[in-house]
Amino acid sequence: MAEKKFLQDILSDFQGKTILIVGDVMVDEYLWGDVSRISPEAPVPVVSCTAREHRMGGAANVAINIKALGASPIMCSVIGEDAIGAIYRGLLQEWGMTDEGIVQSALRPTTVKTRVIGNHQHLLRVDQEITHFLDANLESLLMDRVRQIVNRQPIDAIIFQDYDKGVLTPGLINGVSDLAREKKIPTLVDPKKRSFLAYKGVSLFKPNFKEFVEGLNLDLKKSDSEGIFRAAQKELHTKNQIEIVMITLSEQGVFVSTGNEYKILPAERRDIADVSGAGDTVISVTALCLASGMGPFRTALLANIAGGLVCEKIGVVPITAEMFLNDRRNPSLTVA
Repeated sequence: MAEKKFLQDILSDFQGKTILIVGDVMVDEYLWGDVSRISPEAPVPVVSCTAREHRMGGAANVAINIKALGASPIMCSVIGEDAIGAIYRGLLQEWGMTDEGIVQSALRPTTVKTRVIGNHQHLLRVDQEITHFLDANLESLLMDRVRQIVNRQPIDAIIFQDYDKGVLTPGLINGVSDLAREKKIPTLVDPKKRSFLAYKGVSLFKPNFKEFVEGLNLDLKKSDSEGIFRAAQKELHTKNQIEIVMITLSEQGVFVSTGNEYKILPAERRDIADVSGAGDTVISVTALCLASGMGPFRTALLANIAGGLVCEKIGVVPITAEMFLNDRRNPSLTVA
């Protein structure tokens, strides 16, 4: 009962928080249809489209998770002055989110990933995107937008959400990080390989295991906890002055290090239906926990539970307070 009360209190505390997310946004487009024949032009199915759906994707899925937990997300990114960009703004409005952090450019199209679903089977995905870094002008415009928001209102945490589409340039990373340190705002990173070592002095760094070994060019196994700890100490805590390193290990749980000590928090045994979007959920809950003053190990524990809960659902589903409170497994909130 005490653990339930603690969970209710922390979930209630989330609702007063404002989280800034900086990163690559995209629109996920779904074409649903029926397949009854093969094309005479090539050996491929003909899909008779019956429905079209658009969802916010990429870093915007982090904003959806933040919103679903009752907090206030502000998404900062660059989209195109195009039809998909207009759809993205419409989706922001549908979710009740501000577009004050969005910069539009006629020179850079909005990233869209189109999935063709025929007879309930995923047949094809088509990506339309540009992945080179923002040019200096767009980088400056987005940095100015972030600065205006941070100077105008209290921000409880900043998340760098990297999908490797070019928004998180080294200059933008440095500028936002410096601003956060000046304002004493916690910063969290969900990295990709290209900019893996560009983050200096952030509060929390959350790669998955594959990103960790590739980003640091390591030859390690998930079971080598001491080896992971030594590498994190040397390359991340010491060289990059990162306070907390949290590495998701999929079925083996999560590794958390403060530089002085580490823990492996085991994964909850669950009926996994779909792992899509779990990383976005983990970084969202982690940001809200840190913004609420929770310690690193209990933060990782709650984020790990949240990641497991969304994996029980089919499709990309955000975490909600109800999912936490109605978790039939009733996991322990005590860190060993």
